[in-house]
Amino acid sequence: MKAIRPKATATTQARYSKEEFARRGDAIYDRDVGPAVKTGDEGRFVAIDIESGAYEIDENELVASDRLLARVPGAQIWLRRVGSRHVRRFGRRGS
Repeated sequence: MKAIRPKATATTQARYSKEEFARRGDAIYDRDVGPAVKTGDEGRFVAIDIESGAYEIDENELVASDRLLARVPGAQIWLRRVGSRHVRRFGRRGS
């Protein structure tokens, strides 16, 4: 009987510092994505390749990322939510 082994998954190595990653991602969002989003996109996830400027929008962050990776293999992905500077929020909200 042959043992079943899980498929190896490729990982993408970060080629930029965290600061440069954020700077590039936010610049592309502000320049290209923000002006193009629709009212109904509020709260959806945006996966942005910080090298090509390509992006995908979806309610599910993994779907957006996978779709972007299918178009741009090895993409350096910056995630953001439409209408927010954050993907997730931790801690207490409001008082």
